[in-house]
Amino acid sequence: MSKVESVLGPMETSDLGFTLSHEHIVVSSAGIPQIYPEFIQREDSITEAIKVLSEAKDEGLDSIIDVTTLDLGRDIDMLAKVSKESGVNIICATGTWRDIPRVFWNASVDSVATLYKREITTGIEGTNIKAGIIKVANDVGGVTREGEVILRAAARAQKETGVPISTHTWAPDRVGEQQVRVFEDEKVDLNRVYIGHSNDTMDIHYLESLLDKGVWIGLDRYPGGRTMETPNWEQRTDTAMRLIADGYGKRIMLGHDWSVRLSIDSKEGQTSRSKYNPDGYLFITRQVLPRLKDLGASEEDIQNIMVDNPRRFFEGGN
Repeated sequence: MSKVESVLGPMETSDLGFTLSHEHIVVSSAGIPQIYPEFIQREDSITEAIKVLSEAKDEGLDSIIDVTTLDLGRDIDMLAKVSKESGVNIICATGTWRDIPRVFWNASVDSVATLYKREITTGIEGTNIKAGIIKVANDVGGVTREGEVILRAAARAQKETGVPISTHTWAPDRVGEQQVRVFEDEKVDLNRVYIGHSNDTMDIHYLESLLDKGVWIGLDRYPGGRTMETPNWEQRTDTAMRLIADGYGKRIMLGHDWSVRLSIDSKEGQTSRSKYNPDGYLFITRQVLPRLKDLGASEEDIQNIMVDNPRRFFEGGN
């Protein structure tokens, strides 16, 4: 049996169950949760997260992959408490998002890789909680010089630890292709790479060319469509169905990129987010999966993308 590290310790991959592949509990900035907890209303956020994840657990959610890195305000103690009280497994991340610390800009790749490896093999922030995934990000404009440092560091940490990589991309600019080129140069097994936010585009040729390279892709921005330049949730689901119909149903995963809070939301901000996505972590369960079935997806297809694919991704299976 294979194991994956969760915030409550190692668990069997077979126990992951119904898994959302790219989520957050709270999104903030480095140091804010620990130094200014009142700014994110930390205790209220924990209470709310336990409540909404418990509700999601009651509707079939088993696990989430929380890809909140240091620069996104990762709070490892918060994640452990929320997981324990809600019953939802949480896999946490090492790595770096878009707010790359200035000290990394001119650092050697290996020195950054060493930091990632420590959080995978020893623990995070003085705890024995270990990262189960490596998160890296490149956005509009593609892979910058400092962005390349963290990609290569992630690649080297992956090869030494076996822990897989999850990326943030800007799909309309085909940034996933740039990431793959770096990983290929580092000789990473692309079966250990997940290219995220891939449903920000409906370019099937781009998506299938990535899949043909051997990576997994995350259709992990739902509901989506908050700007005119990206698809709405129905279009995103149509794209998922197209990939399933074209034979790629065993290489895709779904998620929301949702969070309980974005730093200190005003009441107006919280109301706006609730209107945008009243279902929270259950949007896929309540809206996307029924639409996929209406479009022709089978129960086996749903089982693949929500249960079997996340398990096989962590197991390193093809």
